[in-house]
Amino acid sequence: MQFGICPLSVVPVRSIPSHHGELHSQLLFGELFAITERHGKQWVRIKAMTDGFEGWVEQVQCKVITASEYDLYRQNFAYSLELVQPAMGKDHFVPITMGARLPLYDGLHFRLGELVYTFSGQAFTAGEMRTGADFLQKIAKRYLGAPFLMGGRSPFGIDSSGFIQLVFQFAGVMLPRSAAAQIEIGTTVDFIEKTQVGDLAFFENKFGKISHVGMIMPEQRIIHSHGAVRIDALDHYGIFDESRGIYTRRLRLIKRILPTERPAASDIRQMPDAFANQPQLF
Repeated sequence: MQFGICPLSVVPVRSIPSHHGELHSQLLFGELFAITERHGKQWVRIKAMTDGFEGWVEQVQCKVITASEYDLYRQNFAYSLELVQPAMGKDHFVPITMGARLPLYDGLHFRLGELVYTFSGQAFTAGEMRTGADFLQKIAKRYLGAPFLMGGRSPFGIDSSGFIQLVFQFAGVMLPRSAAAQIEIGTTVDFIEKTQVGDLAFFENKFGKISHVGMIMPEQRIIHSHGAVRIDALDHYGIFDESRGIYTRRLRLIKRILPTERPAASDIRQMPDAFANQPQLF
């Protein structure tokens, strides 16, 4: 089996080996994968290391590495904490996005094969990860305003499950790529009044399928990617857009991924009664 690493800022992962294929996901710089299939000389099917997600990537946008390099990069890396920060190579720059991996990072430089890059932005290693609610909030808020893009995983375009996956990655929690798979993780929270910051709320579409996910914030609000990464009100019906006076997503289930850090949030401020009486407009 061959292995690879993403050598570019953001690389599309498509549903079929064609530029006309649907954007299913994206690879960020430094992310690792196995090559499972080839289609001609142009396309390779990859399986992402962190979540097992599979799709087609243009071969010219991949860097093939050895099994020993794969193991080395998997164990020795740092995450970029900058929304966008250029890494300076010998004769070119690479824009590094938030959540990208910096292989063999020493605090100022990282290496990819024979190439050495200087990175002056914020980054931290797996040993420096924190899982507290305050930390997750800070990470999630850095994405505020990032535009929605189905299949996206970068500050230039991100979908709801990609957003949640990247935020929890910073806490050392590797979630699946889709909301339908993420809902299978963790324990169920039966009542919205018992939620804590960092719980995940899942929402269904008109066909009853899980199609959206967001992270619960203080004061019974939710941060999610809808048009752009934003914070909205949340109650037992779903997500309420206060600017338009309508519900935009129907709540299906709430799951707890992280350990309980404090007593159940019975003191969280309840939604105003006026919200509960709003018509359900999805």
